[in-house]
Amino acid sequence: MSESTYHTSVLLQECLTGLAIKPDGIYVDVTFGGGGHSKAILAELGPEGRLYAFDQDPDAWKQADLIDDERLTLITANFRYLEKYLRLQGVKQVDGILADLGVSSFQLDAAERGFSTRFDGPLDMRMGPSASTSAAEVLNTYSAGDLQKLFGMYGEIKNAKTLALAVVQARTQKPLETTGEFKEILFKLAPRNKEFRYFAQAFQAIRIEVNQELKVIEEFLEQSPKVLAPGGRLCVISFHSLEDRLVKNYIRTGDCFGKEDKDMFGVVHKPLESEIRKPITASEDELKVNPRSRSAKLRIASKI
Repeated sequence: MSESTYHTSVLLQECLTGLAIKPDGIYVDVTFGGGGHSKAILAELGPEGRLYAFDQDPDAWKQADLIDDERLTLITANFRYLEKYLRLQGVKQVDGILADLGVSSFQLDAAERGFSTRFDGPLDMRMGPSASTSAAEVLNTYSAGDLQKLFGMYGEIKNAKTLALAVVQARTQKPLETTGEFKEILFKLAPRNKEFRYFAQAFQAIRIEVNQELKVIEEFLEQSPKVLAPGGRLCVISFHSLEDRLVKNYIRTGDCFGKEDKDMFGVVHKPLESEIRKPITASEDELKVNPRSRSAKLRIASKI
């Protein structure tokens, strides 16, 4: 399967520029996915360069089989364990880290994974085997209060309480098993002419809960400065405000929630410095060929 049909990398050239790749450098792609970013990084590296690629999804490595390159090391793990697995590889410092957050195109296109609002499939939504809880378990076992909280916080849904109560009511008749059954509930409560956005918000909320996505990002960001060499680059692509807020805060203050660590002179101590004034978004040309890039924001920072 080609790059274009399997997964189109977002903001590809902008990421390569942001990483400021050294031919003999060591780089990490913590979200291998379809392999597009990794292949582009390898093309910029010289014979002595090295790339370590993380992905917790076994399906992703089917794409890796198409890359025959001894400079590439594949790591089957969640990137929340970045520091641990690099140490196991004998790597103490790297020159750049790239993270393309969110769901890969191939995961969205696989009905059996349950990520997409376009297909009817099982309520799964697990990005990898390490996730112990499925979407079905969340929807069928969480209390109305807990469901309201995650729909409101992670989906930013305005009628979160009404939706939570509707889910609880529906499951008393029959446990929810498919995305189609979940969408039937959503359709009745979605604002008119905004059904697709409402579906996306609700699916996002459940997916974030299943995979602990925001916690994973926090842990990853906190480890990044520990493995980056001085001057090393961090490039992070986010796809919604919850992700982007964590990245923005961490780069600005060294804390995912924006808490500043100031000394007695009022100087903020932080491990990273932003390389750009505002996040980079997709060009009009990219939007035409890759609609997925519409919500993407790229932030670039360097290790102080």
